[in-house]
Amino acid sequence: PGVKEDVTKIILNLKKLVLRAYTEEVKTIELDVEGPATVTAEDLKADADVEVLNPDQYICTIAQGGHLHMWIDVCNGRGYVPASENKSAEMSIGDIPVDSLFSPIEKVNYQVESTRVGKREDFDKLTLEIWTNGSIAPNDALNFAARVLVEHFKAFESADAAAEIGEVMVEQENDQKEKKLEMTI
Repeated sequence: PGVKEDVTKIILNLKKLVLRAYTEEVKTIELDVEGPATVTAEDLKADADVEVLNPDQYICTIAQGGHLHMWIDVCNGRGYVPASENKSAEMSIGDIPVDSLFSPIEKVNYQVESTRVGKREDFDKLTLEIWTNGSIAPNDALNFAARVLVEHFKAFESADAAAEIGEVMVEQENDQKEKKLEMTI
């Protein structure tokens, strides 16, 4: 009572919070506001291990005589975690698990253009535009993505794999030559 938004709208607003946790432990932050007030992320009470990166994020509006008190568990993660996986056995009635989106990337755009290098005009120029939520700089996000991609490609780097690929290529060439020789004239 006394809160303008319903629980669903408050949860949607909380999911827009951008937080940075400086620990691998689950931290609990508190929100305790009495009305009348416009509640923003700036009203969250967190210790030094949790930083609110978008303090202007709107959460809800509290009317005269209204009171909102909640605790929010914060942890580091990767990718998307559905609410069902955020549910734990320790949760009591009234606790609401919420899905988590840990990706700091909001949008990526790329453009490939022909470019000239010296007298040659057959080169391509790749332009990347990266938008983040502020928890990481776009350049750092690109560097991290490149490191992840290189690690994935290292699986193909072994000498045995290179030899097998070479053998397959030779077999394919021989098969194509044999097919041409089998053609009727």
